[in-house]
Amino acid sequence: MVLKDSQVFSIRRLKASFQYALEGLRYAVKHEKNIRIHLLAAFTTIILSILFQLTAFEWLFIVLAIFTVLVLELVNSAIERTVDLATTEIKPLAKQAKDIAAAAVLLAATMAVIVGVIIFGPKFIDLFLK
Repeated sequence: MVLKDSQVFSIRRLKASFQYALEGLRYAVKHEKNIRIHLLAAFTTIILSILFQLTAFEWLFIVLAIFTVLVLELVNSAIERTVDLATTEIKPLAKQAKDIAAAAVLLAATMAVIVGVIIFGPKFIDLFLK
């Protein structure tokens, strides 16, 4: 079997893929207010996690919650851009696509809050009751 040039592993293409992804992340952080809000919440949660010396199991849920919210926020932004590129008119399907993507972020953020309450709630209660 002979591989075509497009099928051969290329460090250059791999590096370019990472660069494009980082450009997208930088753009989102610079231009998307909601991603900055989520990053601030993530940073605060990480600081609290360090201060409360979470177990590895607790860290697992914190990291999963943080990344789930951030990933879905990025997907939401990409969907919004794609819809805006496709049409400037107000169309029901365009609105539905944007609303559904925003709902995914809302659900993920709600899940993250629930995880935070389950993990940090008892720790705060112990802290203030002792």
